[in-house]
Amino acid sequence: MAAVIAKPPLFAMTKRDWRGYENIPVEGGFLTAINHNSYLDPLVYGHYQYDSGRPARFLAKAGVFKLPGVKQILHGAKMIPVYRGSTDATQAFRAAIDAVDSGECVAFYIEGTLTRDPDLWPMTGKTGAARVALTTGAPVIPVAQWGAHEIMPRYAKGGKGNRRFKPFPRKTVMVVAGPPVDLDRWRGEEITGAVLREATDAIMNDITALLEQLRGEKAPSERFDMAKSRAPQGQAEGSQEMGSEENEKEPAE
Repeated sequence: MAAVIAKPPLFAMTKRDWRGYENIPVEGGFLTAINHNSYLDPLVYGHYQYDSGRPARFLAKAGVFKLPGVKQILHGAKMIPVYRGSTDATQAFRAAIDAVDSGECVAFYIEGTLTRDPDLWPMTGKTGAARVALTTGAPVIPVAQWGAHEIMPRYAKGGKGNRRFKPFPRKTVMVVAGPPVDLDRWRGEEITGAVLREATDAIMNDITALLEQLRGEKAPSERFDMAKSRAPQGQAEGSQEMGSEENEKEPAE
């Protein structure tokens, strides 16, 4: 039902440049880790992944599951609710592991939210995808997407100027999947905060490299860190360390 509803308007609004299907596993459970710069991203990437023959199960904020009409589709498509900051937060982690162990694809918007980088490059990632990958042994397929922001910029609300929803003329949306991220050096090790952060950085590096290919330009040498940008001066380093601790408690972001 989701495909029937979503595909016609996507065909009307977009021209598609899909790449990297040879890197999508044909069998077995796996994760995809994707960059995020538009509210339209899940539909564009969902379309790409659906056409691969291995549709993804997304992790989504629990509040979305309360929307009339939407909740029936999400439950029917076996999407995974994320209960942030509650005693139910670990349910998403367990559900993601169960889905991967059952041979399914689980998709992580690894930044946890829309990028705050001024030029829409990927931010530092959350550690949930790395934790699931290292727990299950499943491969992580890095995915970069670009172009949806030209249709629906960040925080577009139908207003004026650059934040206006602009479905026409049709824009080209590009999605590319890369080879599995090399996580072998961390597999078999104790899953600590430091290990999760290093593995997450490896995933983000591969996503960023793919996005550089799509954009035809180099990313900044230092990745935007939302925790550091919010922390008072002199406390950024401590905030980053605490962020890693929080990621262990809420790994499914």
